[in-house]
Amino acid sequence: MTKLVLQRSGYSVLEATNGLEAVAIAEERREPIHLLITDLVMPHLTGREVAERLTAIKRGMRVLFMSGYTEDTIVLQGVESATANFLHKPFNLVAMTTKVREILDGP
Repeated sequence: MTKLVLQRSGYSVLEATNGLEAVAIAEERREPIHLLITDLVMPHLTGREVAERLTAIKRGMRVLFMSGYTEDTIVLQGVESATANFLHKPFNLVAMTTKVREILDGP
């Protein structure tokens, strides 16, 4: 659903089923990747690990974390939900597209 909504909003979307696949796709892509949207808890690599790997090779890439887990789990993953680049699940699609635009337009 996220992919479809973002595409209908005019964004190009790359999709991965897990963290390792996301890293592999990003490493192969020569064009810039402006935004990584990742869940914090995923198989193979956490969202935090994916973000750290990809921001090291894709300079200027921004990150939007999301999670449906409790605050304690989120903090254990190294992201406080109070950060500007976080969406707590469940969220509505307007909130997501608004947050994406806010992050891309930010400093």
